[in-house]
Amino acid sequence: MSNSGNNKIKYLTQNETTRLFNAIINYESCHSIRDLALFRVAYRCGLRASEIGMLNIDDYNTIRGDMYCKRLKGSNNNTIRLDEKTKIALDTYLSESALGISQRYIFQSQKNNPISRQTLDYLMKKYCSLAKIEDRSKHHFHALKHTTAVHLAESDMDIKELQWWLGHKSVSNTEVYFQFTTKQQETMYAKLACSSELV
Repeated sequence: MSNSGNNKIKYLTQNETTRLFNAIINYESCHSIRDLALFRVAYRCGLRASEIGMLNIDDYNTIRGDMYCKRLKGSNNNTIRLDEKTKIALDTYLSESALGISQRYIFQSQKNNPISRQTLDYLMKKYCSLAKIEDRSKHHFHALKHTTAVHLAESDMDIKELQWWLGHKSVSNTEVYFQFTTKQQETMYAKLACSSELV
């Protein structure tokens, strides 16, 4: 990732993310249960489109709620524990979809291949439109990974923790998410307001 500035990063705000998930929940389709699980897992784990497709049934520990994430582009693999909403969504999908014993991938196409980037981008565009997210530059699945990173940076997670979570080998790839988040800016201004060094 380029470290040229946060203006290059397209991510959903907390409000937009809530609207996105609500749009999936409220959309009446035979794929709605799958799509909610897919988007929640991608958001929780900070996965690229190609990485969500690689998730194997054996990667998921149903008892602990742990997902082993295989990262691409030179990133480090890691295991992320799913939050309650994501675990419920995934468990519901797995129980109701009656996955065949021969199925390898959690999210796969009708041809038993990993779900494609094109399909994921189509779904992102559809649900962003339903959620009335007007900025079309956010209507790409990769924006979900950036969304995860920015939201975690705003949640008081430190840079080394976020580096591990996203699987970044170099911390320089993680730094960009800490540059201009709203919470970081407010913390900075609070420090300035309390400082006796400035006149």
